[in-house]
Amino acid sequence: MSTGQLTGDTARAVPSPSPGSAARPARRRRSLSKRRAWAFYAFTGPWVLGFLGLTAYPLLYALWLSFTNSDGLSQRTSFVGLANYQEVFSDPDTMASLGRTALFTGITVPLSIVAGLMLAVLVNQPIRSRGLFRTLLYLPAVVPPVGAALTFKLIFDRDSGAANGVLDVLNINGVPWLIDPYARWVLITLTMWGVGNVMIISLAGLQDIPKELLEAARVDGASSWQSFTRITLPLLSPVIFFQVVTGIIGALQSFAPLLIALNPTPAGVTSVPESNYFYMINVFAQYFANGRYGYASAMLWVLFAFIVVITFLVFKVSKGAVFYTVEAEPAKDKPRTMGDA
Repeated sequence: MSTGQLTGDTARAVPSPSPGSAARPARRRRSLSKRRAWAFYAFTGPWVLGFLGLTAYPLLYALWLSFTNSDGLSQRTSFVGLANYQEVFSDPDTMASLGRTALFTGITVPLSIVAGLMLAVLVNQPIRSRGLFRTLLYLPAVVPPVGAALTFKLIFDRDSGAANGVLDVLNINGVPWLIDPYARWVLITLTMWGVGNVMIISLAGLQDIPKELLEAARVDGASSWQSFTRITLPLLSPVIFFQVVTGIIGALQSFAPLLIALNPTPAGVTSVPESNYFYMINVFAQYFANGRYGYASAMLWVLFAFIVVITFLVFKVSKGAVFYTVEAEPAKDKPRTMGDA
């Protein structure tokens, strides 16, 4: 038998691919892409619907309300343009409440960050039962803000509060903690009581610092303070920056002082001490006590713009003060060998 015959028999024995078999991989790929697309829409669909219904629509509706004189009850509303925004900037009470909020932010945010960092450094030491100390210091941070504020209201009650009970034992007259000038310090104490949240974030940042750097500094004769200021703080600057930004945003929206008021109801919102009459409490009063939905919506959008501006300034100021750890880039050029010219 010749070679040509063998080759021909072999060629006839191999079946030629049919057009349908070539199209099957393409159909499988399309089917797989469809399944992945349906899975993507199935998982993201609930979030998208929630965002549109619970975030996007309320924001757009509040933006529309800010240009009207709506009272929240009557269907007859008229377009007033920028009148509500002009009133926000010309109302001395509104500007005063924004100033109190800014002052509260300027006091509590640095204090919280410093106290949280000090506690983090303390519980990061190799001491016995440090896990227990971490838990005890972090527990107040998991208490809901409403429960914490009401608890502080009971503690600092003038007649039956535990704070004045301790003063009575010491033969000291009771102090009206929930009115000026003491109400502001009660609020600051409440804010500092939940500093465990800042502590746990700072602790995570401290544990991420390479120990080799601190050991090398100790070998070179650096003191503990020098190691802390020259190594720990620079490497911890991204964590501190994060806490500054989130702390400012949270403090400017503070609403807990209302729960320390003598009568925390819409009708009794004016009983809040003047030092604790913050911007969000003023918004609450305009909404539910005065029925000025349009003006209150304009106040919220002004606060949003104020937060955006403050955050932008913080980002600008932080340039050169925040140090991020970046991995070394691989060499782009081929390394030279001894045989290269």
